[in-house]
Amino acid sequence: MDPGEVAAAVWRAESATLVGGLVRLVGDVGLAEELAQDALVAALEQWPGAGVPDAPAAWLTTVARRRAVDHLRRSGRLTGLPDEGLPDDRAPAGPPDDRPGPAGEPGATSEGPDDVLRLALLTCHPELAREERTAMTLRLVAGLSTAEIGRAFLLHEPQVVARIAHAKRTLAGVGIDAPGELADRLPSVLEVVYLVFNEGYTATSGDDLLRPALVEEALRLGRLLAVHAPDEPEVHGLVALMELQASRSAARTDATGAPVPLDEQDRSRWDRAAIRRGLAALLRARGAGPPGPYVLQAAIAVAHARAERPEDTDWPQIAALYDLLVTVTPTAVVRLNRAVALGRARGPEVGLAAVDELAAGGALRDYHLLPAVRADLLARHGRDAEARVEWRRAAALASNAAERAVLLRRADALAAVAATGPTLGPAVERFLARDDLAAASRRSYAQTLLRLTRALGDLRPLASVDDAVVADVVTTTWGATSAATWNRHRAAVRSFAAWLSRPDLAAGLPGRTVSPRVSTPAPEVPDGPPRERALWALLAESGGTVTDALALDVPDLGGLRCSPRTTALLTDLVGNRTAGPVFLSERRPGPTRTPGARDLCPHTGRRRLSYERAEYLFKRASGGSTLGRLRRRPSG
Repeated sequence: MDPGEVAAAVWRAESATLVGGLVRLVGDVGLAEELAQDALVAALEQWPGAGVPDAPAAWLTTVARRRAVDHLRRSGRLTGLPDEGLPDDRAPAGPPDDRPGPAGEPGATSEGPDDVLRLALLTCHPELAREERTAMTLRLVAGLSTAEIGRAFLLHEPQVVARIAHAKRTLAGVGIDAPGELADRLPSVLEVVYLVFNEGYTATSGDDLLRPALVEEALRLGRLLAVHAPDEPEVHGLVALMELQASRSAARTDATGAPVPLDEQDRSRWDRAAIRRGLAALLRARGAGPPGPYVLQAAIAVAHARAERPEDTDWPQIAALYDLLVTVTPTAVVRLNRAVALGRARGPEVGLAAVDELAAGGALRDYHLLPAVRADLLARHGRDAEARVEWRRAAALASNAAERAVLLRRADALAAVAATGPTLGPAVERFLARDDLAAASRRSYAQTLLRLTRALGDLRPLASVDDAVVADVVTTTWGATSAATWNRHRAAVRSFAAWLSRPDLAAGLPGRTVSPRVSTPAPEVPDGPPRERALWALLAESGGTVTDALALDVPDLGGLRCSPRTTALLTDLVGNRTAGPVFLSERRPGPTRTPGARDLCPHTGRRRLSYERAEYLFKRASGGSTLGRLRRRPSG
């Protein structure tokens, strides 16, 4: 097998354990991750020539821990550390061998909690915001890339990077304490473990519905928590819930990978051993205290597991359990699931009423399962035309390709009803395709009208769209924006309504007064390192954007016309370099985020400075200002 593929596989399997052990040694999350990645870089450099060692995980551990010791020596922090936390200092200084330490790998000890559990407790530190805890745990404990985390939570990758970076700075400021506050951090840890499980059980994006490795890692963490917190009922409840849901994995997709709804699954393929493990965990939870949200959800999963056929499902019991769950966890998703149970236990009319009440509050507006549940209830009620609209609306909102395909097939499976007049989606397409529409106007109108179509469904009959429906979507989506932004979306609706000869559609959208813009002087360029001074001086005297400045390469400087001060700063910054980016980050890139050749300096190996890092540096130096305020605006 290719050494690079082996290294990547070992990294995916062992990175959390490796980083967790290094955090215990060096006391810094960011440094621990950097040392672990340095070890991976060493493996990628040495294994192709020297061969893959017999114990590749132990090899990575040895290299990382030796580099950690070197760092501690240089920083004068080596004294005072426990002897068992250090690798054997008498080991040869050259490439590590495969000789294991006392606990099966170099420097390992058998004392204390699992290093991955320690890392999970640390990433769920109470000083971190919820979104930071989630992003950091998924990155370090579950091994997701920042791109995968962004897709999971509908974020841009730079937002994820910023959250993780802020979390690391926060932990560096508060210090890494011993992970003894399990009870205080338990809700956060359980929440993140379940998020990891759900991302593996139903991937939020991509082509595949399942990501089995994440399911297994979440189960492993849950079982580990149960060992260290045997008296916590919610821990056992979460383990039971995950075991019971994972038991259906083999039946959840067909031969093509398409999702199979619960009622249509071949229940003989359900994993009976996993069901037994889930039942045992639930019994332990019930004996440990009053039921919480995870215990109640596990009880609901048990009701499904005990039904040999879909028609044997005890829906009244499930509805009663949801009635309890919604009092403990009154979230919108729980209320939506309760609506499903009500529709099965008491009839589709009752379920529809619950869904419509939930939708009226604006919750889950962009959640694809809301229209999917409504479509199912409408179809059960015999309202096929409305159901088909909702299935297609759900498909438009779904980000997972496998789910989207199933939703579209469900829409197509309903018999086409007789034409009832024009529908919203085709009307918007014709409006945007007009020859007399300027390109800039087309782009602006498309942002508004395509969002309106997603919210209402492309097959929504225009006759059923009125000013109240339009106002509800526009207000919910853009009601909190600036007056100028609101008026731009309002103008798009007014133009579309006029084209339809339906000016009444915009009647519920009053215009807003735009406040006069007050210009503020750009802040002074603060003192600092040569890189920051050169970047800030360049922006302060040019009309270019921040991204334009960060995209500069060394040869580009010959064509710049700058003041003598800025020219001197840039010259000092570049020094003897003849190629590569002008503005460089502090470190070499990590092995999991290798940039393109153009973004690497051939002289230093460092990568191009990112916009997010530059913005952070300037905000810190200027008291919160943004780099954009340094740009010189054209006069007149």
